[in-house]
Amino acid sequence: MRPFVELDGVGVSYGEVLVLDGINLTVEPGDFLGIIGPNGSGKTTLLRVMLGLLQPQEGSVRLFGQPPAAFREWRRLGYVPQRAALDPSLPVTVGEVVATGLVASLGVFQRIGGKERARVSEALGRVGMEAHARTRIGALSTGQQQRVLIARALVSDPELIILDEPTLGLDVLSNRIILEYIRRERTNGKTIILSTHYLDEAETMCDTIGLLHDGRLVAEGDLRHLRTISGEERLSDIFLKLIHVDEKVEAIVP
Repeated sequence: MRPFVELDGVGVSYGEVLVLDGINLTVEPGDFLGIIGPNGSGKTTLLRVMLGLLQPQEGSVRLFGQPPAAFREWRRLGYVPQRAALDPSLPVTVGEVVATGLVASLGVFQRIGGKERARVSEALGRVGMEAHARTRIGALSTGQQQRVLIARALVSDPELIILDEPTLGLDVLSNRIILEYIRRERTNGKTIILSTHYLDEAETMCDTIGLLHDGRLVAEGDLRHLRTISGEERLSDIFLKLIHVDEKVEAIVP
């Protein structure tokens, strides 16, 4: 089976600003890859390139063996953006939003078949939102909206799940529900790409970790490999060592 995601020499610039610099990355079926890095390191841009939402100026991208622009089997892919991207003014319900993960259009929840409606209910139940199926999106909190986006991503039972900092700024309950969802999907054998700047999430959940800094993938591997090449034990210390932060601090404060 071919890799689910392949990036070869990917470079992205916004004007004069280099955002991604020569990224080489392969995600095989069954991988759980964590992308870590501080704000502004290029994590969201990297995921958008994988999804075909952004065209790189350099290099090539393949999603399930195809250029993202040619990929049409969207039920194989579940995507959760960094923040709830639901327009609260839309006159749609939670169930209608989740149903778009199956039918790709709003306003059809009442007309889809019983099997599809059952899948929507099951997906909402898995994130603790089944009771809100008829609730308008605008009535939800940010954490609840994020849980709805998780449900939309999983309703098609995708093979590959891409999550862009899914717990950023959420309340404790929503945070726990989302992390439990990710763990459960991993147990079910799904391929997962998780972008986060919460290092404990990556350290305890991911099989492989990519360290992204200033648009460059400075290291990639499992914790054993990262500990070996850095001489450090904790992921936070590994990251700081590999981006040479001590040298930068000494240059500022001699």
